[in-house]
Amino acid sequence: MTMIKTCLLLLALLAGNPAWAERSSQPEAASGVAAAKEARGRLFMAVTANPLATDAAVEILSAGGTAADAAIAAQLVLNLVEPQSSGLGGGGFVLYHDAREQRLRAYDGRETAPAAARPERFLGADGKPLPFFEAAVGGRSVGVPGLPALLDLVYRNHGRTLWPKLFAPALRLAVEGFPMSPRLHKLLAEDRYLRDDPAARRLYYEADGKPKAVGSKIVNREFGFVLLALAQHGMKIFYEGPVARDIVAAVRAQAKNPGDLSEADFSAYRPLEREPLCGERLGHRVCGMPPPSSGGLAVLQTLTFAEELAGKAPLAATTVHRFAEAGRLAFADRARYLADPAFVEVPVQALLDPAYLAARKMLIRGDASMGRAQAGELPMKQSLGEAAAPELPATSHLSIVDTEGNAISCTTSIEAAFGSRIMVHGFLLNNQLTDFSFRPEEHGRPVANRAEAGKRPLSSMAPTVIYGSEGRVVALLGSPGGSRIINYVAMTALGLLAWNLSPAEAVALPHFGSRNGPTELERGTSVEALRPALEQLGHAVSVQDMTSGLSVIQRRGDDWVGAADPRREGTARGE
Repeated sequence: MTMIKTCLLLLALLAGNPAWAERSSQPEAASGVAAAKEARGRLFMAVTANPLATDAAVEILSAGGTAADAAIAAQLVLNLVEPQSSGLGGGGFVLYHDAREQRLRAYDGRETAPAAARPERFLGADGKPLPFFEAAVGGRSVGVPGLPALLDLVYRNHGRTLWPKLFAPALRLAVEGFPMSPRLHKLLAEDRYLRDDPAARRLYYEADGKPKAVGSKIVNREFGFVLLALAQHGMKIFYEGPVARDIVAAVRAQAKNPGDLSEADFSAYRPLEREPLCGERLGHRVCGMPPPSSGGLAVLQTLTFAEELAGKAPLAATTVHRFAEAGRLAFADRARYLADPAFVEVPVQALLDPAYLAARKMLIRGDASMGRAQAGELPMKQSLGEAAAPELPATSHLSIVDTEGNAISCTTSIEAAFGSRIMVHGFLLNNQLTDFSFRPEEHGRPVANRAEAGKRPLSSMAPTVIYGSEGRVVALLGSPGGSRIINYVAMTALGLLAWNLSPAEAVALPHFGSRNGPTELERGTSVEALRPALEQLGHAVSVQDMTSGLSVIQRRGDDWVGAADPRREGTARGE
């Protein structure tokens, strides 16, 4: 961005300068399927959920920025153009391969519950779990956002571009506007709650309550002020100052469902670096996020249970049967044992022990479905109940490799589409606290993923990095999709490693699997025809839309090949 252009943007912003700027000086419905979008590049590759975000990443990479720099620029753009999925009001997880250190690092930017949170947070006066949207819409579901602090930590450890330059692409779009995409328009039209928020209604809807037309220019000047302040003064002001104060005020002011966040909750927030969770699978080293994400562990378990599918036909009934049974076992363990490890004992090593996995695998029969799987029995200090949370698919993923071989796999989210439906300063606040189990106890035993003060809710986000036999990065992948993320990522990894599919072929595979309930088949795809054969094996079959948003990069020869999921608006670009 030229100096003249920057000055014009600043003048445009200052024309409507809000009071706080003076004080501070600073899961989604289906929306159609297109052809899989694949690109090839020898120097770098970027795959994100929106072409404008991919352009921002390429802009930074072309100027010599690192994968971390490019990811930050792209994520800020995603906040604008894909507001239903992620943004500064949410959180996320990052896996970062540092080429110089030859080391993979894992970063946790998951939201935290306020100090006032109690296990019965989502129970009604009758002691029963609230209906989902009664819990999710409004302030009660909002956790302390982790994404700003996460991006700051990743930048401090891996960034090289001047910090303010990372904000230039998003700032330009915030002030000059961007076109309403078909997907955003469709989701706005279908949502029952967002138009009740005055700020969101002004930004996205016409006076009659209908969303602005596809292609309409959306100018989000309020978000521009936030970007300008963060670019000038860093992410700290998000947590200590007027932004935090205004978020707290908005959360507490909700008439129907007020929350209890405090400014102290914001100032206490810290992103965490954790040890990546890695295992040898299908001749490769597959690495993911540890708890409080269940993604890394569940993907490793699923690949173990499904490794016999190597070389088999991807869309055969026997393949769908085996993969669905593998998912049942992984999700059974997830429901009982996985949660924030700062609050409960999470037996990660025991759940990945080869002997344990071998015994679990023996439960899979070739001639009949096991129905509902039970969690494996492990020696625990505390007996735990099993309960699942209604994790929804409003999330985004990006995968980027830079010219030096640094690589980032980053999944971010605000939970449900449009989060809590509260907009503050041009961005939406998460409803991630509904990722806690609504039932704090089951049969008199505490549920591992129940709400507690300062706790991070369990997630299924599964950013993944795959290494070859020589220790080189050979693939990056991840997806939105709520708890289905685990199956999306595991099946795509099978596509790349077990079936030798190209990235475009892997992301376009029809989806299938089980989350320890019915066997789910993707509506409108060839796997629907397998229903009779699966039912003969005892499967209860459910045909549903599958709104994945995979972003995949694979090393093929000397090139990086990237592909974006045909079910969303993502693109891949490389040089």
